[in-house]
Amino acid sequence: MNTDEALAWLEGRPDITSLRAAVCDLNGILRGKRVPVVQAEKVLGGEMRMPYSITCLDIWGEDVKGNPLVFQQGDIDGRCEPTGRGFLPMNWLGSPTALLPLWMLNEDGSPYLGDPRRALAAVCERYAAKGLTPVVATELEFYLVDTTGEVPTPPRSPVTHKFLDGDGALSIDDLDHFEAFFTDVYGACDAHDVPVDSAISENGGGQFEINLLHVPDPLKAADDALYFKRFVKGIARKYELAASFMAKPFLDRAGNGFHVHFSLLDREGRNVFDSGTPEGSETMRHAVGGVLSLMRASSLIFAPHRNSYRRLTPNAHVASEACWGYETRAAAVRIPGGPNAARRIEHRVAGADANPYLVLAAILGAGLEGIERRIEPPAPMVSAEEALPIDWKQAIESFERSEAMGKIFDPVLRDAFVGMKKQELQVFSQQISPFEHETYLETV
Repeated sequence: MNTDEALAWLEGRPDITSLRAAVCDLNGILRGKRVPVVQAEKVLGGEMRMPYSITCLDIWGEDVKGNPLVFQQGDIDGRCEPTGRGFLPMNWLGSPTALLPLWMLNEDGSPYLGDPRRALAAVCERYAAKGLTPVVATELEFYLVDTTGEVPTPPRSPVTHKFLDGDGALSIDDLDHFEAFFTDVYGACDAHDVPVDSAISENGGGQFEINLLHVPDPLKAADDALYFKRFVKGIARKYELAASFMAKPFLDRAGNGFHVHFSLLDREGRNVFDSGTPEGSETMRHAVGGVLSLMRASSLIFAPHRNSYRRLTPNAHVASEACWGYETRAAAVRIPGGPNAARRIEHRVAGADANPYLVLAAILGAGLEGIERRIEPPAPMVSAEEALPIDWKQAIESFERSEAMGKIFDPVLRDAFVGMKKQELQVFSQQISPFEHETYLETV
């Protein structure tokens, strides 16, 4: 959507009096400003400025100690321009408003590669130089949560008023109980060109998954995932619930995953993963080889938070080793069945708490590395040499040490992401839980 189209859209919505202009930070959080609608033309024209450092604040919104953007460069402002998506109404707020997504530029007009959306765009450009177009679909799991008590719980059914306290895998009843909520979510997605597919009830009480259809544009796929999360959270508030994409909100229930499907089209629109057989092409195997070879190094992208590692446990429908297989959900990388022409790779490691731009950049960047270096994967269901990190500290160290991550992510982004995660780890390590006091205070 260009500036004239966006302004015309606003003219058709005289009820909107304020805007939210925001960029996405490395944690996948939107950060920006509330802007009077009369300033819309300036924002659309790229005149808004915000500090580069807002892309790399920690999860609590604090500056990272030692961040050169803040303490050496004076926390300078960068230019912000619209991503081209246009305005997204936020109808769940008390007064009508709309979100305008932005991304960041350097002063000379070049992309600021510390912006996670720019990182994904850079990977897409590498594919385009080879005449290849990634086709991407995503699947996001989330919980509807009752937060009225002292601790969050699964929600009460609006129909029976009972807690959803059982495993509800593929339960039509659980979906029907929240029909009004899902109708609003689908309506918001349809209004904003977010291509939603099927919804299912998942393995935990109040847990659901909605699939987004494949699109031949990874930036749009990541945008769609980010906005989908925003819609779901906002609409849940309308029903006096919270929606959580936290990787593991309940210890005794399934975690929330973020599965990514991708294939590649050549200049003629042919799927280069299709060999005419269920096994897929050599190019597909090399992409699998690249994804597996960099899976340990990129685990911090897929599991970026302390809570993320509560999800990565054995026998929890989450792979703990870098392996692949055909039609098996026990593998980190699955090759789904179906028509040969639709042959694709499903990456099953990321949690729903991860940043969509970084997740797609890591997966597609690793796949391209495999194609360029012709990396052969191990035999199906045979683990690669290294297991995935079992904790946050290991994941930070693996990401920081990896030379291959430097080929996918600019040093500005890599250093900021590592610094942020180290600071978050340190803050968590300095907390003593009530259970720790209860166990040790007078016992030892």
